[in-house]
Amino acid sequence: MSSRHTGNHNLNGNAPDQCKAALVIVDVITDLDFPRNTELVQQSTSLAKNIAGLKNQCRKTGIPVIYVNDNRGRWRSDSAAVVKWAMRRGSLGRAMVKRLLPRANDYVVLKPKHSPFYATPLDTLLEYLGVTTIILGGLITESCVLLAATEAHIRDLGLVVPADCVAGLSLKTHNSALELLRSNFQADTRFWKALNLARLAGKRQ
Repeated sequence: MSSRHTGNHNLNGNAPDQCKAALVIVDVITDLDFPRNTELVQQSTSLAKNIAGLKNQCRKTGIPVIYVNDNRGRWRSDSAAVVKWAMRRGSLGRAMVKRLLPRANDYVVLKPKHSPFYATPLDTLLEYLGVTTIILGGLITESCVLLAATEAHIRDLGLVVPADCVAGLSLKTHNSALELLRSNFQADTRFWKALNLARLAGKRQ
């Protein structure tokens, strides 16, 4: 971002982490029940494995994890209810959600629209964490992930979007979105195991 908050950095005790990078996981708490979802459902197992691996390494490196997820139904800002809905019997996303459940020290932001920033506290949270680069994972590459990247770029945040930690409705739309991210926003789209998380976090190596 072009200007960062320099006042009370503890957000009244609610943002104890300080790190130059944050992992932002978009819309993975879902039942995957939407049109043209066949390829996405098929990819969900490997996607969950990759995001879980990245998340574990981020935790070890001290990089905070922020879930940004669609609210469902009437707005109640109730993340537990969203998880319960996505985990219900018969949910196509149940296995993915089970593997990627937020932990007690993760941050959870519910959003009313596609944008992770519009009408949410994400902007404020990133400022207080001291984030200058976001690592994006989740769904859907050509939709909410691309929009998140666009809005992060507008805020002068560096962008890392590991190609194996995001998924689209089809491989074609996924790859097209990744190309836009590389060419328009200079996003690093290498697979997550190729990333130097310590450098992104601003840690001494």
